[in-house]
Amino acid sequence: MPSVAAAAGILLLNDDSKQLPIFRTASAFTNHHNGKSFDEHFPRGEWDKNWDFRDPISLVDKRKWEKADEEGKRKLIEENKPTATRNIFLIRHGQYHLDREQKSLTQLGREQAELLGKRLAQSDIKFTNVTMSTMTRATETANIILKHLPEDLPKTSSPFIEEGPPYPPVPDHKTWRPLDSEFHTEAARIEAAFRKMFHRAPPSQKEDSYELIVCHANVIRYFICRALQFPPEGWLRMSLGNCSITWIVIRPKGHVSIRSIGDIGHLTPNKISFT
Repeated sequence: MPSVAAAAGILLLNDDSKQLPIFRTASAFTNHHNGKSFDEHFPRGEWDKNWDFRDPISLVDKRKWEKADEEGKRKLIEENKPTATRNIFLIRHGQYHLDREQKSLTQLGREQAELLGKRLAQSDIKFTNVTMSTMTRATETANIILKHLPEDLPKTSSPFIEEGPPYPPVPDHKTWRPLDSEFHTEAARIEAAFRKMFHRAPPSQKEDSYELIVCHANVIRYFICRALQFPPEGWLRMSLGNCSITWIVIRPKGHVSIRSIGDIGHLTPNKISFT
């Protein structure tokens, strides 16, 4: 019997037309790699090191560069090297009324913002500034958070980070289908917001920064894809809870990493929502 089983196994592995799926899978990993390099086995893209056009050479005054000798060029590059790390905290607004024109926060949304504000205050992080969307639900969320943070914390509002369709998603959504004209205009706005807000620290910044941005789920998910250089059409494959925290780190050399996505650890189960 053992010899018969062995013969049957050899037959299955050698006869492609009769192979069982499990043998075909095993064969794919064992019989088709001869002569292939590591890169051929694991094809991958390259990281755009100058994605923000802020590497040292890009910041050098071209007129000074053309006139400088080798030592002068070296000095110009050193002067324009970033040294600080930017920590960007993307906050999604709290739950809001879907049936109201202003779409203000619900009672639950206000409670979520209070809990978030307390968590941020207890984090021992010295936040540098706050930027909030001009839409009502985001502004209300930010103002509740600010009650728990130092009064002198710089704050500003921006219409560029209002909610909207950032990029045609793949796969398509069954019911959410903005017009092509909406994508054409809103995607440009949200991309402009990304380019303005996401970049390595300027050479003049000597200390690490911790920046709060209170905005919307579509915007945040698009920012995640862009920051990590992932295909932007994949943004809708993620889901973010209300008053969640997404922490993105931009290092001096332009490397980007994420500490957390959609963190809602400050909310008890009965306070969680995704509207």
